[in-house]
Parts: sequence; structure tokens; C-alpha cells
Amino acid sequence: MTESEFESLAGGALAALERAFELALPDADVQSKGSGVLEIEFEDGSKMVINRHGAAREIWVAAKSGGFHFRFDGNAWRDTRSGAELFSAVSGLASLQSGAPVQLSAS
Repeated sequence: MTESEFESLAGGALAALERAFELALPDADVQSKGSGVLEIEFEDGSKMVINRHGAAREIWVAAKSGGFHFRFDGNAWRDTRSGAELFSAVSGLASLQSGAPVQLSAS
């Protein structure tokens, strides 16, 4: 994958995640920190940071429960350890962190 392809795919995924968080968690503070960084602050003050990492061609997620790396497999962004799809995995992480079910959708 070229750098421009990565930037386009990762940028689209981050924008979709931002929209999904705003719809699913209206009380959370969702902020785009520019340059490919998305920060979500939950009602309890805890944060999740999602960013693109160009050198590795990955999207990285830092959550209360740990750090996760996602790589595009040609069809979807997948966790490099578990194989979980990005939106599904981040939904689970956000549910754990918020204490309530969170379902993020890419559409």
C-alpha cells in the first residue's frame, strides 16, 4: 500500500469513527486533534485515543484496557493480534470503558 493510499483509507476510517462515536455516545467529548488523531473523553473522564501511524501503515487505539494496532487487509482494518475488525473491536473497547453497550457502525 502506498503512503497516499494509506492516508486516504486511514483518514476515511477515522472520520467514520468520529461520526459513529458522535451518534452512539452523544454525551462523550469527541475531538479530532488534527493530523490523524481522534480523542474520545467518556463521562467518567477516561479517554480513548485513536490515531493513524504512517510508518507502520496502521491505525492505533489506546484505551483504558490496553493498546491495539489495526492493519488494512484489503477489505477491512483488522487487529494485528486477534484479527477483529476495527469498528467491532472499538465498540467492545468503548463498551468496557463507558460501562454501557456501545455499537459503532461504519455507515
